[in-house]
Amino acid sequence: MAKRVAVIGAGVSGLSSIKCCLDEDLEPTCFERTNDIGGLWKFTTTVCSVTKRPDFSETGQWDVVTETEGKQERAVFDAVMVCTGLYLNPRLPLESFPGIHKFKGQILHSQEYKSPEGIQGKRVLVIGLGNTAGDVAVELSRTAAQVLLSTRTGAWVLHRYSDGGYPFNMVITRRCLNFMTQVLPSPVLNWIQERQLNKRFNHENYGLSITKGKKPKYIVNDELPTCILCGTVTMKTSVKEFTETSALFEDGTVEENIDIVIFATGYTFSFPFLEEPLKSLSTKKIFLYKWVFPSNLERATLALIGFISLKGSILAGTELQARWATRVFKGLCQIPPSQKLMAEATKKEQLIERGVMKDTSEDKLEFIQYLDDLAACIGAKPSVPLLFLKDPRLAWEVFFGPCSPYQYRLMGPGKWDGARNAILTQWDRTLKPLKTRILPDSTKPASMSHYLKVWGAPILLASLVLICKPSPFLKSVRDNLQDRISPYLIRIW
Repeated sequence: MAKRVAVIGAGVSGLSSIKCCLDEDLEPTCFERTNDIGGLWKFTTTVCSVTKRPDFSETGQWDVVTETEGKQERAVFDAVMVCTGLYLNPRLPLESFPGIHKFKGQILHSQEYKSPEGIQGKRVLVIGLGNTAGDVAVELSRTAAQVLLSTRTGAWVLHRYSDGGYPFNMVITRRCLNFMTQVLPSPVLNWIQERQLNKRFNHENYGLSITKGKKPKYIVNDELPTCILCGTVTMKTSVKEFTETSALFEDGTVEENIDIVIFATGYTFSFPFLEEPLKSLSTKKIFLYKWVFPSNLERATLALIGFISLKGSILAGTELQARWATRVFKGLCQIPPSQKLMAEATKKEQLIERGVMKDTSEDKLEFIQYLDDLAACIGAKPSVPLLFLKDPRLAWEVFFGPCSPYQYRLMGPGKWDGARNAILTQWDRTLKPLKTRILPDSTKPASMSHYLKVWGAPILLASLVLICKPSPFLKSVRDNLQDRISPYLIRIW
């Protein structure tokens, strides 16, 4: 009999989880509190509680209580996949803004904002500078009298297209570049990155440069720089105080007659249906093994899917999380004992509290490194050296081309026979929708000799690295460079 799995939430993480359950011959039941698409279509169903059964230490089973139209039901599941996402509860830090309760205008969280209707001719202050804040400010700039965008930290603005007009994420998410980031010292990487990003426009001139001492922050927005240049969006420092109709900023400037304040200040996530201490522990990412399994469970039958921030597609990450989790449920993959995981997480937490190490649990994860880590757990991580021996053309695309999810279907469980062709033809599919006007004398593709000239040096370097990778060579090179290169010299280079 197939194991029953409760999937809580029918967003992108939930749908991926359902698919992976079916791939592993598990029986998923999806609970979704809204009337949008879901798994076994339990629409408008709220999950009230998820608790361990009395024999949990032997069976790993859970009691799940749900409510639909006022009627409660209880069911037993062999495993649970929580897919409610990071963007559940709006974070509205009004207590951090003195005088906000005196403000007579309208106050919204960005989650409440749906369209610019009704905002024509008004003066709007958007607080925050994430992707949502940038998008809201740009859209409002077309109808509002003035949009003010307030930020404490600044941000590096990325565009959706790279040099030559190619999709930025496909150009930047490559194994060869990922390798460079692991070898080069961070000051060198930061210098290269700042130089590249300031080539498009000088962030300091636009009021977007990162505040000294703050972590680098990135947003994706094609129009924000243009809006700032045209004056429809005005950058401001953080708000010091509100009055009934105005805002005083940290730099001493005052903006009068503000009609609407929109807080784009993010979200908090919680698990109200879980019991303590699991509820509190699950909100601490440091206690999640590979950001999926809570460390304190003696049986790994509950997985949190999609509670990550990636420097790349979240869809690829959640799918691999679900592929791994379902195989753990079936006993095909093992994770360390809970005692060991708790000891390691507790020790790490203590070191962070003492300031010995930095807390990186809220940082965005490196896309390729994290996906490779998960893929290795299920035996689906592509072996580049092996591919170079067996299929050089495919190896070339895997290492130098975009690291698309197809790469994790080349081998291992879930192997797809069409993965190789999909990788070799992904650029054709990407560019085909743009080929709506083809001239008879269109430039022919570059010859192989051109590619050899361009990629000869990187290939040689990559070959040396692949040979030396098992040794401490990489670490010693990086450490020596880090020690010998002065960050000051790098900045003025």
